[in-house]
Amino acid sequence: MRKLTYGMNLSLDGYVAAPDGDINWGVPSDELFQFWSDQLQATELTLYGRKLWQTMSSHWPTGDQQPDATPAHIEFARRWRDMPKVVFSSTIDKVDWNSRLVTGDAVAEIARLKAEDGGPMDIGGASLAGAAMRAGLIDEYVLATAPVLVGGGTHFFTALDSRVNLNLIETRTFPGGVTLTRYETQR
Repeated sequence: MRKLTYGMNLSLDGYVAAPDGDINWGVPSDELFQFWSDQLQATELTLYGRKLWQTMSSHWPTGDQQPDATPAHIEFARRWRDMPKVVFSSTIDKVDWNSRLVTGDAVAEIARLKAEDGGPMDIGGASLAGAAMRAGLIDEYVLATAPVLVGGGTHFFTALDSRVNLNLIETRTFPGGVTLTRYETQR
């Protein structure tokens, strides 16, 4: 069975995006960016909701060709293009960049993918991750908490029907006051 990890940058008040969709407050330091790049390298398959997919696919296919691209950005862009991806959406009709589109039952497909043999999977996008969370499919949570309050927007966590107990497995501090915490789901 594959491991499924949900991780994102979030504000101290628990949001991954401000009310207007702004995520610029969460721009990672070089060290945190390298952490996320290493996470991508260790992942076999990434699952995206539509909004995060559109954000990522609007930049990373050519992220290594930007004039200000650092070596870390170049490496991440190449990893991102090569990574197999599954995009879940009922409103778009095609995806590219080594991706396939799922328009049906997201929870059933995520459960099917988890049950397969293979390496770790990451899930990105608060709505998609929320559905997986409610279904009990998330094995690990990675929170990179920035010292900013955005006051509203898209929550990292969704409302749940029952409590989920977690074990803290790592805490780390990054430049800019970002605190990374990793938790595993108690089974």
